[in-house]
Formats: sequence, structure tokens, C-alpha cells
Amino acid sequence: MAATHFTMRSLLGLLFLLFVQLSSALKFDLSAVSGKNERCIRNFVFKDQLVVVTAIVSGNKGDGQVVNMHIKDALGNEHGRPKDIAGETRQAFTAPADTAFDVCFDNQLTTRHAIPNPYKSIELDVEIGADARDWSSIQVQEKLKPVETDLRRIEEMVAEIVSEMEYLRAREQKLRDTNESTNERVKWFAFGTMGMLVGLGAWQVVYLRAYFRSKHLI
Repeated sequence: MAATHFTMRSLLGLLFLLFVQLSSALKFDLSAVSGKNERCIRNFVFKDQLVVVTAIVSGNKGDGQVVNMHIKDALGNEHGRPKDIAGETRQAFTAPADTAFDVCFDNQLTTRHAIPNPYKSIELDVEIGADARDWSSIQVQEKLKPVETDLRRIEEMVAEIVSEMEYLRAREQKLRDTNESTNERVKWFAFGTMGMLVGLGAWQVVYLRAYFRSKHLI
């Protein structure tokens, strides 16, 4: 009975993690301005992971608003800069290293005619790793059943979650080692400072006693 309870709890936890990864779509409004009005959404990706960025922008081209998209990572690499996008736009890239990347949008007002409250709605979906793969194509190529495809997809997602947990564990270990090393250095620095202060105080007492004796004050 306890084993069954543990299995169910583990399954619910796994489904929650999968739901968190699947529900990555974001929808927001971006006002049109004459100057710079960039809005960025940041994600983290591991090395060699596939990333597919899908943006659905409302409106049409030539309506006096120009929406540009810019995908860049923290290492200075650019992974796409489509201009004047409308409707659905998709960009894909493979991460060169473990890094954060930004998906940025800006909406430029290009018409001189007065438009009340000009803005465009943007729906952004960022798929990373197993989510980004074309499972329909894989199912056809490898002649998999729908259930087998789902299990294969879940297996890869679980492997990615385990990899992320291992990465976080390694980072926590590194930070803990750094913290312990810093504490050790601070401790010896404090001891050294206290020793210097005690030595300086003793030297001052000896010096003043010798000075007062030379002046026959004591």
C-alpha cells in the first residue's frame, strides 16, 4: 500500500513537471511608439538543446505598425532577427552552450495618421528540448504507434528533467564549496586581524613605558 502511494505521488509530481513545461505560451500586448520600446522574455537552455520560438502577431503588414523580433543569448550569439512580422513566425536554433537567451519584440509606429491606442497582440510559445521536436514526423519515419510516440516523448522529457536536476545539484555543490571556502578565509582573516591588534597594543604599552621611564615620569 505504501509503495502504491509512493508511485502515485511520484506520477503526480511528474505530470506536474510535464504540465509546467508544456504550458509555456505567453500572450501580451505591445504598444507602438516612435522610439525604442523593446520587450524581452528570457529562458534558459542547455547545450545542444533544440529551441523553437513561435510568435503569432496580430494585425497585418502595412497597417502603420512594424513588429520586429530579435533572438539572442547571453554569450552574444544571435539566433534570428525577423523584421516586420505579422501572423505566425517560427524560428529554430540549437543552443551552443548552457546559457540564457532572450526573445525580444519592438513595435515601431510608422504612420503619420493618428491611431488611437496603437498596439499589437503577441502570442509567444517557446519550446525547448523534447517539446521542440516534430513528433508527428518522428512517428511517421519510425512507424510508431501513438502510444509509443507519447511514451518516447515523455521518456525524453523525464531525461531532460533529470539532467536539469543534476545540473542544479552540481551548481548547489559548487556554491556550497565557495561559501565554505569564503567562510574559512574570513575566519583566518579575523584571527590575523585580532593578532595584529593585540600585538600593536602590546607594542604601544612597551613603547610608552620606555618613554615615560626615559623622562623619569615613572
